[in-house]
Amino acid sequence: MQQIRDELIPTRASLIHRLKDWRDNSSWKEFFDTYWKLIYGVARRAGLSDTEAQDVVQETMVSVAKHMPTFKYDPSIGSFKAWLLTMTRWRIIAQLRKRGPIVQPAQDSDSNGPALVERTADPAAQTLDEVWEAEWENNLLEAAITKVKRRIEPEKYQIFDFYVNKDWPPVKVAERFQVSVDQVYLVKHRVTEAIKYEVKRLQAEVT
Repeated sequence: MQQIRDELIPTRASLIHRLKDWRDNSSWKEFFDTYWKLIYGVARRAGLSDTEAQDVVQETMVSVAKHMPTFKYDPSIGSFKAWLLTMTRWRIIAQLRKRGPIVQPAQDSDSNGPALVERTADPAAQTLDEVWEAEWENNLLEAAITKVKRRIEPEKYQIFDFYVNKDWPPVKVAERFQVSVDQVYLVKHRVTEAIKYEVKRLQAEVT
C-alpha cells in the first residue's frame, strides 16, 4: 500500500529532474500549477501591482526553464526553496526598477538588490524572506490538501470540508450526508492526518 501511495505522489525532487526535458509539458504544467500562486503572492506582498506580479510569475518560470538543463538538485549544497526565492527576488527587483528613477538610485546595484525590494515595498509589510516563508508554508498546505482531495472519496472530503472549513456542527454534517456523528469525527481525523502527512512529506522533499 505504501509503495502504491508513493507512486501516486511524485516527489518534488523527481519533478525537478523531469523539468530538465523542456518538452515534458505535463511536468512543466505541474510545476507551474504548484508554484505560481507562491511566486505571485510574494510579488504582490512585496508591493507590486497585479500586472507586475503576473509578469514576475512568467519571468521567474522562464528563468527556471533556462537554468534547468544545468541545475543540480543537491539539498546538502542548498535547498530548492532558497534557490526559487533567489529567482523570484531578482524578478521582483527587475519589476521595481522598471518603475523609474525613484526606485533606482544611482548607487543601487545588483549587490544591494534585496535592500531595494525592502525600500520600495509596503513599509508595513514583512521582509521578503518572512513573506516567502509564510507564503511557502501556505503553498505547501494548499498542495497537500489538493493531493489528499484527489486521493479520497469526494463525499469524505465534503464531510471534512463542511465540518472543518465551513464550520458546520457535526450533527448537521451527519444529517446532511446521512452518516453517524461518529463517522463525521472519524472522517475529520483521517483527512486531517492525511494532510499533515502530506505537508511533512513535501517539507522533507523541497526545503
